Amino acid sequence: MKFLDLAKVYIRSGAGGGGSVSFRREKYIEYGGPDGGDGGRGGDVWIEVVDGLNTLIDFRYQQHFFAKNGQPGMGKQRTGKDGDDVLLRVPAGTEVLEEDQETLIADLEEVGQRICIARGGNGGFGNLHFKSATNQAPRRANPGLPGVERTIWLRLKLIADIGLLGLPNAGKSTFLAATSNARPKIADYPFTTLHPNLGVVGVDGAEFVVADIPGLIEGASEGRGLGDTFLGHVERCAALLHLVDGTADDVVADYQTIINELEAYGGALAEKPRITVLNKVDALLPEEVAEKRAALEAAAGPVMEMSGVARTGLVDVLRVLRSRVDADRKAEREAKEDPGAWQP
Repeated sequence: MKFLDLAKVYIRSGAGGGGSVSFRREKYIEYGGPDGGDGGRGGDVWIEVVDGLNTLIDFRYQQHFFAKNGQPGMGKQRTGKDGDDVLLRVPAGTEVLEEDQETLIADLEEVGQRICIARGGNGGFGNLHFKSATNQAPRRANPGLPGVERTIWLRLKLIADIGLLGLPNAGKSTFLAATSNARPKIADYPFTTLHPNLGVVGVDGAEFVVADIPGLIEGASEGRGLGDTFLGHVERCAALLHLVDGTADDVVADYQTIINELEAYGGALAEKPRITVLNKVDALLPEEVAEKRAALEAAAGPVMEMSGVARTGLVDVLRVLRSRVDADRKAEREAKEDPGAWQP
């Protein structure tokens, strides 16, 4: 299945049916009178989060969603049928944006959440509605109200606990393959990963979700390489795992490149907790590992060592990640139990 995380959608709710002007005329009945029914209500447009989806690929093949119009009212006091609703099914983590791609309408994070994005028009009143003692034969009826037509954007930000960061070929996909059942493409050339991958990682009986995104390069915020749009998929993460290629000539420069791109991206992403790991230590001599780790610690603070291929240090890294995830989940539970609690 192809991956799509941004889709433009055109929606329109149904118009209400018009009211009816009708009079009762039956043989041997002396008094008739108005009996025009009301028009039916137009259908709504809904967006709902469903389980089993992790991409917006369905909206590549269908971009127009129009609800049905309500039927007009009829004689014999018959109300028109309401128009059928239209439902857009999206994965968890989908943001609904206005046409300007900046104004947020809704952020749908949990399965089962649904919002009405366009209300259908009300049906018009038939002439029966206007009957009164002074107007016993009204010859007027209201037209139905029009539906709502608008253009929206759907933007997917994957729901993951940990996000992987690093330059191309830093070993992110190898780490995901070594710690989960995910099977991302792994090769010895840059930009092997072209779209985000998710993997469920387990350690000490606990599980959490890790997101691997395409590598960043210097100037990604200006569109170089694959750009930095994929950073949106790690905005919801509890922490970021920053992998630095230990075989690089200048590990500090590689580390700083990613930090600069995070800051250029903006938002709270640059402030998220980060675990920095010197990767591919199996390809280095012990003295080289010590030298590069010391240089990296001077710039980034505490640094861990790991090799995704040799699986060296994997468990230690996973345990640190688990502690971050557990702390984030605990804070989230406390916030739900006491919404007024102060958060640092």
